[in-house]
Parts: sequence; structure tokens; C-alpha cells
Amino acid sequence: MTQMDYKYSLLGSTVEDYRKRPLLLQVDETPMNLFAVLEVKRDLPRRWSNLGWFRKIRVYSFLFGLAVMFLITASYILTGDKKGLLLTPSPYHFSSLVSPGPLTFNLSSVKDYIHIKMVVKSIASKVEFQSSRQLPELKALVKSEPHMFSVIPRKFLPGVKNPCWYEEYTGNITSDPYRTNLYGRYSRRFRTVFQHLRNTFHEHLLHHNRKLYRMRCLPYFYIIGQPKCGTTDLYDRLKLHPDVKFTTFKEPHWWTRKRFGIIRLSEGFHDRYPVEDYLDLFDQAAYQIQGNLTANTSRSSQPDMIIGEASASTMWDNNAWVYFYDNTTKGEPPFLIQDFIHALHPDARFIVMLRDPVERLYSDYLYFGSANKSAEDFHEKVSESLQLFEGCLTEFTMRSCVYNTTVNNAMPVRLQVGLYIVYLMDWLTIFSRKQILVLRLEDHASNRKYTMHQVFEFLNLGPLTKEIESEITRSPASNTRRPADKNLGPMLPITKDILRDFYTPFNEKLAKVLQNDSFLWENNSKL
Repeated sequence: MTQMDYKYSLLGSTVEDYRKRPLLLQVDETPMNLFAVLEVKRDLPRRWSNLGWFRKIRVYSFLFGLAVMFLITASYILTGDKKGLLLTPSPYHFSSLVSPGPLTFNLSSVKDYIHIKMVVKSIASKVEFQSSRQLPELKALVKSEPHMFSVIPRKFLPGVKNPCWYEEYTGNITSDPYRTNLYGRYSRRFRTVFQHLRNTFHEHLLHHNRKLYRMRCLPYFYIIGQPKCGTTDLYDRLKLHPDVKFTTFKEPHWWTRKRFGIIRLSEGFHDRYPVEDYLDLFDQAAYQIQGNLTANTSRSSQPDMIIGEASASTMWDNNAWVYFYDNTTKGEPPFLIQDFIHALHPDARFIVMLRDPVERLYSDYLYFGSANKSAEDFHEKVSESLQLFEGCLTEFTMRSCVYNTTVNNAMPVRLQVGLYIVYLMDWLTIFSRKQILVLRLEDHASNRKYTMHQVFEFLNLGPLTKEIESEITRSPASNTRRPADKNLGPMLPITKDILRDFYTPFNEKLAKVLQNDSFLWENNSKL
């Protein structure tokens, strides 16, 4: 089945019909509900009634003012917060929008410390952790993504550490194998890489029984999270290891976004990236593995090269589920990212880098936030987000609210990303503890050599020369805070106090599951 043979569609509605649905907007300046649904009528009356010119001018002025107000509001919503979340409402959430909860008050003027503390206390009283979740059956996963499962085999090449296989190549020998790859369409970096791969593609085809085959590979390991927790620094250091290969840039986001047609997070849906486009990203590494395999004719030892993938959204971002899967699980995703990865590669390994969730949230705000950032603005956005989350908990379970796309899209800061234990427990329902390495950024920043040795051991990588090890551990930290953001100073003490109370029950559960009290983050310096 080729890319042209396989078509995707939104669940239960045509794309054109879906685009006509109302846009969910948050209204800051009204004491009404936390949400408002704004509908623009497209069909104007064909005739005006017999009004005088003065009345017409008043009507036109009113409509003009309404249009300007709508444009300003939409502009703020669509460009104000680059949070990495979709702004289009879920088709399942029009009938039951989240209420603000019992502690309603004007969000745009929230400065009352006592009120916010009451909101946090209300949230803490509703925190419950599920011991398990209902795992989907394999046939349900295959039914939801039949093409993906038809492309990737159940078994991989023996004698190769990385999961790879040979796929029959049926394309025209003179055609461009990367012509339809959507990563190349939207990324200049990939176009450059694809040009190089294109020039050498036919040299790597394997001839067997009058057929042509190409090597395909999945990652051996994934750096799955979390954002603003040091994943870029870990990625840059691992790239220096001679036996580790990555894609051209750090975060393909295929499992969480591109697979669903999400390219830029404020643009809605585009064509869905088929799994072949994702596999193309590993061709350069696959060629090296193939070369090592060919050279190792004695087969006395397996080629040690492994491939990694480092999308920091993989651990937590399931926001697209409501648009493509049946909502038959009481507001919770019927499938999670890890369910599909496990079905395809049950022996995969995962690295998670975490940091104090309070500091993570402020760093996230500074990096992704809009103009006019300040400690005061951050405090306001935290207050709004806490109320939205508390409002959700009045109607739904905690896990439902963590995965609630409507709430996640509405919160002006990404509170949910710091609820590490909720995501980790879901990953541990399908993968064993020994397959997931959990690190702290604070430890990595203070002793890089120690954390990198943990990673090397976890990935079963061989010993390094002193020169290479020194280069890996000595390199300056990557993706540190920008000077302009540093000048804004720390968050307000009251904001930190509020967030500390909010995250404490989640950190306590995390420390208990990992049997490590350092994940309480009780005595941390800023990073």
C-alpha cells in the first residue's frame, strides 16, 4: 500500500464541516463563565429594512466595532501564547464545557492570595492516582492505524542491536524516493539532508532474488520528556557518542503531532504524515548500520550502533486523541502514544529528564510566552490555569482533566506538563521499570559525568576513550535561558509558594514510585 493508496480522515465529520465549527475562546474581561463560544454568521440578510442613513451608520459602526473586537481577541488567542497546543476545540466538548468550579471570580483581576490558595487546596482534595488503566487490545490498535502496522514488521533483523529490517523497494529505480516526504516539504534542513540521501539512495539498495530491498529502522531508544528539563543538552551530548545516531534535528514530533497532521500548532490540521515519512528520517543512520552489518561478515559480534529519537512531547502530549478516536472511555484517551510504540517495539528504551516542576513552568513561560512577559503576568496566568484545572475536577476525574484537550488548550501556562507522575504511571502500565531511565536536571547540571555514565550504561553502550568522554561531559550546556529572559528575574515569591503547594502531592507520589526522595524537590537551587 502506497502513500497515495491510503487516506486519513477526521472522525465523524468532513474536514470542511469541521472547519465551520465555532472556535473556543477564553474571554478575560467578563465575569461570565470561563469560556465563551463565538459564532460568526456567514449569511447576511439580503435586504436592509427601510432605515434612515443615520440608523445605517450606527449599525455599520456597531458591526465594525464588533469585528475589530473579535480580531483583537482572536489575535491574542492565536499569537499570544506559543504553548505548543491546538486552539481548535474538540468536537466532543461543545456540549459540556468545563465550569469554573465553586470558587468563581474575575480571572483577569485575580490577585487575592487567599482565594488562589483555596483553589489549590480544592485541587489537592481531589487528587487521586489510578493504580492501573485498561490497556487496549492489539486488534483495536491495528484497526485505528492499519497502515502503520502494515509497514512495520513484528520481527527485526537478528544480530543487529537496533530494530531494523529489509523492506522491498518497488519504486521506479530512477524516481526520487523522498519526493512526497512531508518533512522535506516543510523543513529546509530536511530538504538538504534528503538531497544527500537521494544522491546515494541506489547505492544502498540490496539485490536479492531479482528484487531490490532497502534497510529500514526504528529508534532503539527515545528521549521522551519533559520540555524545558534539559533534553536538548542530553541530546547534544549523546550525539557526540560514536555509536549513537539521531535524526537531522532533535524533535520530529511524529508520534504526537505529525502523525495527526499537526505541523504548526496554531494552524489546525494538515495532511497526516504517513509512517514512511517518519522512517525516512532514520535512513542516514540505517545506511551506517547496513554498512557495519555488511563489513561484519564473521557475525562474531553484533553491530553496536543505535538510533535515538528526542521529541520531548512523546511522554505527555496526547492532545490530538479527541479528534481521531472514539470518545467511549469517559473523557480519557482510549489509546496513548506508548501503546502504539509497545505494539511495534516492545523492547524499546526511554529516557526521561525532569526538573522541579515549579521552575520548569516558569522556564516554559519565558521560552514560549508572548511579548510583555513579566513575573506579574506569569502570576496572572498561573492563577487562571489553576482555576481552569480546578473547574475541570468538579466534573471529571483527575486523569481525565490531565488529558482533557479543551482544558489544556485553554490554560495560558502548561501546568499539566509538570504532573510527571500521571504520565509516568501510564507508561509503566505498558513498559517495565527497567526500560525507563528517569533523571533529574538538577543532578545532570551538577555532575554531568555521572548522569552520562548512567545513560551509557542504560543504553548498553561500550566504553569510550578518555578524549571522547571528556568532550561529551565538558561541552557547555545547551539551550540555556536567553539573556532577555534572565533580565526578567525570578517569579514572584507568592507564585512560587502557590505552585509548590499545587505540585507537592504529585511530587510525593513520584518520589514514592521511584523510591527516591530527591524527586520531592524540597531544597533546590534555581536552574
